[in-house]
Amino acid sequence: SRLRPHPPQRRDHPARRRQSLGRRPRGPPRGAAMNATRLSDAAQLVHSDVFGRMTAPHRQRADKLTGKIPKGQESPFGDFPTDYRRPTPRNQLSTLGATLLKSPRPPTEVSRLPAPPSPRPDALKKRSGIGGCASSLTPRKELPPTAPPRAGAFARRTIAASEFRRSYDRGDLPVQITHCGTANKIAWKVDIEKLDYHHYLPIFFDGIREKEDPYRFLAVEGAHNMLDRGGSKILPVVPQLIIPIKTALNTRDPAVVATTLKVLQKLVLSAEMVGEALVPYYRQILPVFNLFRGSTKNLGDAMDFQQRKRMNLGELIDETLEIFEVHGGEDAFINIKYMIPT
Repeated sequence: SRLRPHPPQRRDHPARRRQSLGRRPRGPPRGAAMNATRLSDAAQLVHSDVFGRMTAPHRQRADKLTGKIPKGQESPFGDFPTDYRRPTPRNQLSTLGATLLKSPRPPTEVSRLPAPPSPRPDALKKRSGIGGCASSLTPRKELPPTAPPRAGAFARRTIAASEFRRSYDRGDLPVQITHCGTANKIAWKVDIEKLDYHHYLPIFFDGIREKEDPYRFLAVEGAHNMLDRGGSKILPVVPQLIIPIKTALNTRDPAVVATTLKVLQKLVLSAEMVGEALVPYYRQILPVFNLFRGSTKNLGDAMDFQQRKRMNLGELIDETLEIFEVHGGEDAFINIKYMIPT
């Protein structure tokens, strides 16, 4: 059998080759594809928690035991009965590697019995006499003066359970999570335009301070969705949003403060006159801005690879103040300078 010869290779004309090289591939532009696949702020918080568990797997559990964040239900079916024996926080912290003074041997039956009464009622009790104590005529050495205690202005405050958590546990909110491949999404059971913003928007804003999912994801994503499609319904609800915003900022948790700043920016840009409606409430909002305004990273010539997450408090506060000044009317600048003198 003879071998078949290879077919001759086709040589394109130089003009056709230049035309094919200059042709762009079909499909959406590269920038549009990047914007379409960009994660939302709520999904980024979920991803950062997953990556954070690799370095500190027990951080959230320790925060619950120490009271930094609220505890959830003890089981999927609710709390256990009152007569159920629960482990004490001391035993739970010992499993996390805390240094606790605890005897390695279990107590015996003899050690549990009460001590017998002393035959001499006038005998000295333990550590009540002076026998065996050392004495010296050397004058006591003066101790160095102790430094004043820290004020704890930047310390994290205890985060109380929000109204969003209680409403979600009761099943009063028309939202649920749609689990996707790379990031979860929120699914609304009713149309957002038909919601009562006076009732639901303050509840979603109150859940911004949550640090546990699914409460945090649903609250942050739901607040962004309601602000995107609220329109003229947002302006009358602004006075009801001040207390949830102030409570979230006063937690002084960097992650919660960053999330609140992003929601504030979306709130001002969501509808007209919202920026001017926030000016009378600057005294409740801006004190925390003044506290964390200098919290920027000084990396020198290094590169911060978390810029896309927008978690730098100093830069976020500057961006928020600029938006307040631009959309706050003629009285915004003087009120900002009164609360944050620079």
